Amino acid sequence: MGKDRNIANISRKTEQAVQNMQHFISNSPWSGRGVITLIQEEISNRGEMDEGAMLLLDESGDEKAGKYSVGAARQSNGRQGKVDNCQVGVFTALVKGHFSTWVDGEVFLPEGWFSDDYADQRQRAGIPPDRKFMTKLELGWQMIQRAKSNKLPFEALACDTFYGRSAPFRDQLADDNIEYYADVPSNTRVYLEKPQLGVPQNKRGKKAIKRRVLSPKALRVDRLREHPETSWHTVELRSSERGMLIADFAVISVWTVREDLETRQDTLIIRRYKKKCSYTLSNAPASTPLETLARRKSQRYFIEHDNQNAKSEYGWDEFQTTGLLAWEHQLALTILAAWFIAETKLDWADEHKRDPALLEEYEIDILPALSVANVRKMLCAAMPLPQLSPLQAAELVIEHLDNRTRSRKSRLRSQRSDLGP
Repeated sequence: MGKDRNIANISRKTEQAVQNMQHFISNSPWSGRGVITLIQEEISNRGEMDEGAMLLLDESGDEKAGKYSVGAARQSNGRQGKVDNCQVGVFTALVKGHFSTWVDGEVFLPEGWFSDDYADQRQRAGIPPDRKFMTKLELGWQMIQRAKSNKLPFEALACDTFYGRSAPFRDQLADDNIEYYADVPSNTRVYLEKPQLGVPQNKRGKKAIKRRVLSPKALRVDRLREHPETSWHTVELRSSERGMLIADFAVISVWTVREDLETRQDTLIIRRYKKKCSYTLSNAPASTPLETLARRKSQRYFIEHDNQNAKSEYGWDEFQTTGLLAWEHQLALTILAAWFIAETKLDWADEHKRDPALLEEYEIDILPALSVANVRKMLCAAMPLPQLSPLQAAELVIEHLDNRTRSRKSRLRSQRSDLGP
């Protein structure tokens, strides 16, 4: 199916009773988390993922018309670049080379959902009574720990500025021996030398109450683009169907200071592509080659691609049920579908070796890999969906008219109730 992938339409296409499908997604007690754990264990057993894989952390929002979907509220919707009524999920993906797939997710419940005003909505959505408010950073950390527990073979983690701007989150990763590549805003302040801390004195010799950084002067990371000691290098990141992806990179050793004045040394990676620059802090060892830093800093693109595939290819944004259990079931099935596609691509690459002569024939340096759309198209041929018979079409029209009539009756009843006697 390429559109309208809701439970009612899926039931018709697969000739299953709508009530059975609705129960399977919304009420059946099977564990979505258990399915995801099994998938992660399968991924960890693939030999292709043993070296060089990265874990990626990101969020994705979907607009919701009503207020009853679990987690729905007026909040930032990164997809639309605005604040609106939406549902936000925090996701992790695993990437190696051109292979990437969702591996975990958590729905974000805004703090307001835990107020007394939302008590009925929490009960309606099936939120456990002991569930507490968790920030997106805490949800991300929880998924990272699950990935480690399930032995997902990642060597580093990348995240965008929402997560990277949090010094405590970066410290948490470093303290857990996780190599991170955390994007930070352009106004992030760093030091080119280890900060000297002390209690300053005024002109009269009186000391201030609190310690602070005495020297050197803090610099915004975007000011370092033009710093005389900044050295730029051009790096070929990866081959793509549009050609070779090339960008300029600068790597600078910097220091950052926490609120408690603890200092930490980081590597600042600046990427310049055309006129746009982005900034990343990393705790990678000083001996890490420039090409490795540049490649790992640039891997975050793949989770954005996976987020889009989840919506365009797997129908994630056509999800219409409202409860937490249904959200977790839908997530598990989406990750299962993504892993099925990814494993198919891996198997094909292993079983059907590329003919080197094709490179010469096409006069090209890389042959395209199977896409998600390619595999879905082959599934359409291998597992064709049934077409509606005239009788089924008539029954569908009658059902639609019946639903519209009942909906109007319900609205009229509500209007009369609001008007009173």
